[in-house]
Amino acid sequence: MSKLPNSIMLGISAAIGLLMTTASIAAPDKIVKIDGSSTVFPITEAVAEDFQKAMKGAVKVTVGISGTGGGFKKFCRGEIDIVDASRPILEKEMADCKAAGIQYVEMPVAFDALTVVVNPKNNWSNVITVAELKKMWEPAAQGKITRWNQVNPAWPDEPIKLYGPGADSGTFDYFTEAIVGKAKSSRGDFTASEDDNVLVQGVASDKNGLGFFGFAYYIENQKKLKAVAIDAGKGPVLPSTKTVEDGTYQPLSRPIFIYVNIKSAEKPEVREFVEFYMKNADALVKEVKFFSLPAQAYTSNLEHLSKKKVGTVFGGKPGVGLRIEEVLKREASL
Repeated sequence: MSKLPNSIMLGISAAIGLLMTTASIAAPDKIVKIDGSSTVFPITEAVAEDFQKAMKGAVKVTVGISGTGGGFKKFCRGEIDIVDASRPILEKEMADCKAAGIQYVEMPVAFDALTVVVNPKNNWSNVITVAELKKMWEPAAQGKITRWNQVNPAWPDEPIKLYGPGADSGTFDYFTEAIVGKAKSSRGDFTASEDDNVLVQGVASDKNGLGFFGFAYYIENQKKLKAVAIDAGKGPVLPSTKTVEDGTYQPLSRPIFIYVNIKSAEKPEVREFVEFYMKNADALVKEVKFFSLPAQAYTSNLEHLSKKKVGTVFGGKPGVGLRIEEVLKREASL
């Protein structure tokens, strides 16, 4: 067999080297795995995109949306490095993580206004009281409260079509705790999805639809949805930067989080990602239409990571009705 000329051999070697380099860039061996809340997803996804650009392809960040509950299941099995959570970790999840030897740093990253929405053609329920929402969503309503006028006699004799997050959603947990009085306590005959975009489309295409999800999804789709003012006893309040920051949008203002596996944080790529997250959170949180925290909150998160201050300040409860300053005061005591 004749030997190839040296120039061709060099060319082949160079090409193989280029392919290997390209493959290395396309499929980096450094991966940060994240899953969980669809509410927190837009923030973490924005951070992930900017971080990957900054790392020039050396680190891949995957972000899933299996819901807060689904994310914690994976997190407590050690399958992911970080979980996005639209409510604090609950008692059972704390127990599952403890049993698996998973320790975590709790990091509030923003505030959200859980938003109740209706179709723009709905001209009767611009304001809904907490009691009316409870009447719609409590377990006893299943098969019984099926028309608008059954909730409020001034409303039309039209069928109610309800849309909400699925049972693995932290938004579902928080809403049911805040409105019904017990997490996961809800009627079951509604259209459920862990993907908020499915809920958006459901309400947008149904005159009699009502649903709830994070504020960012409402803002992104406000041309085809209408936010409802919530009356918790002190008059109707719409979700906005002002009403979240001054604490008047209650009880549907809530902190949202990431939880970082302390062992995962020993990997340089995970630690660098979390540091990038906290240093850029203020701008990126606002960019995707959430409400950012004071700068000290993000600094404290990194201090807790550095000092390995693990655990939660919420005692396994959803933490309903807290103002921003109350959340930060709790975290400072960790």
